[in-house]
Amino acid sequence: MLNFDASRTGPLADVRVIDLSRLVAGNMLTAYLADFGADVIKVERAAVDASGQLKGGDDLRHWREGGQSIFWKVYGRNKRSLVLDIKSAEGLAQLKKLLTHAQILVENFVPGGLEKMGLAPAVLHALNPALVIVRISGWGQTGPYSHKPGFGTLVEAMSGFAHLNGFPDKPPALPPLAMADMIAGVYGAAGVLTALRVAEKCGQGQVIDLSLFEPIFSFVASEAGKTRLTGEATLRAGNQSAHAAPRNVYRCGDGGHVALSGSMQSMAMRIFETIEQNAGPSGLGTDPRFATNAARVANRDELDAIIGGFIGARSTAENLALFEAAGVTVGPVCSMKELLDHPYTLGREAIVEVEDAEMGSLPMHNVVPRLSGTPGGFRRPAPALGEHTAEILAELAGLG
Repeated sequence: MLNFDASRTGPLADVRVIDLSRLVAGNMLTAYLADFGADVIKVERAAVDASGQLKGGDDLRHWREGGQSIFWKVYGRNKRSLVLDIKSAEGLAQLKKLLTHAQILVENFVPGGLEKMGLAPAVLHALNPALVIVRISGWGQTGPYSHKPGFGTLVEAMSGFAHLNGFPDKPPALPPLAMADMIAGVYGAAGVLTALRVAEKCGQGQVIDLSLFEPIFSFVASEAGKTRLTGEATLRAGNQSAHAAPRNVYRCGDGGHVALSGSMQSMAMRIFETIEQNAGPSGLGTDPRFATNAARVANRDELDAIIGGFIGARSTAENLALFEAAGVTVGPVCSMKELLDHPYTLGREAIVEVEDAEMGSLPMHNVVPRLSGTPGGFRRPAPALGEHTAEILAELAGLG
C-alpha cells in the first residue's frame, strides 16, 4: 500500500494553482497538476450547520457511493482546501492576494461570473501579469450558446458522440461516466502547461477559453469531413467499426467476452490464418467479401457471424491463448472487479492501493503519464472541507 508523503516534490512544485471550479472538469485538470507537485488550493464555499460542522464545498464531495465520497477522494488528492466566502469584501480581498502570488487560476462559473465579482481577466492581469486563467464552461466564453448552462450530458449529446455511440436498433447512448468533463480536463492541463511556458519566457499570462464541447468534438471530428463527402451521417454500429473490420466484442462459450481487432490488412490475414489452422472455415483471406478492408467493412455482419461462431465454440481462456499465440490483437472484456486483481494492472501498478483514513485503503489510478526523471506522486489525501484554511491564511499573511 502506498503512503502519502508530504515531503515529496515534483516538476511543478513552484506552481501555485487557485481552483475555484466545481465538479469534474476543473478537478480533473487540477488533479493532473497536483499529481506533479503543484500546490493546488481548492477555494470552497461552506456554511456552518447547527452542530458547528462545515457543510457544502465542492459538489464532487457529495457524489457518494456506499456512504463514501469516492470521486472526491480520487480527484481531490494532493490538494489543499481553503474555505473562503468570496462574496464578502474580506474574502474577495484574500482571494485577490492569493491570485497575486499564484501562477494559475481555474474557474467554471457561467461566462461573465468573474466579471460580476470584479475579477475580469484585465483586472487580474493588472494584479499579476503572468497569471494563466482557465475559464471552463459548457459552450465557451463566446458564441450563441455562451449564456447557456452546459453540463457534460448536454455536450455529449450535441457533440455527435451520442449519435455515434450504441447499437443501430437502440437509441443514442450517453457514456456511463463524465466523459466530456474528463476529456476537457486533460486538454485543459495541456493548455495550462503551454501557457505556463509562454509566461516563463515573456512574463505574459493569458486566458484559456475551455469549453466542454470542443474537446469531445475533437474525438469525433473526422466524421465532419466524411459527412461532407458522402452527404450522410455515420450510423451507430455497436461494437463494430465503420472504418475497419473485423472489429467487435465476441461472446465466448463460457459466457465471457473478448475484443478482437483486425484494423491492419496483415492482422486481418493473421486472424483468418489462425481460424483456418484451428478447424475453422478456410479461404477467408481469399474470399472476395473479406480480401480487402473495404470489402470486410461492407460485409462485416457476415464476417462477424463467422468469427463469432468460431469464438463461441471455445472458452474465454482458450480463445485468448489461441489468438495470443498467433500474435493476434485480442483481449478480454474486464469488469472493474476483475481489474482490481488483474496481473496487468497489478504488475504495471496502473491501480494502486492508497492509505485512506475512513476505508483503511482505497484503490485508485496511479499518476498518469509516467515521467522517467521527474515522476509525480502522492503527497496528501483529498482534504476535508476547509482542512487547510488556517494554514493557507497564515501563509497569505506572510506574503506581504
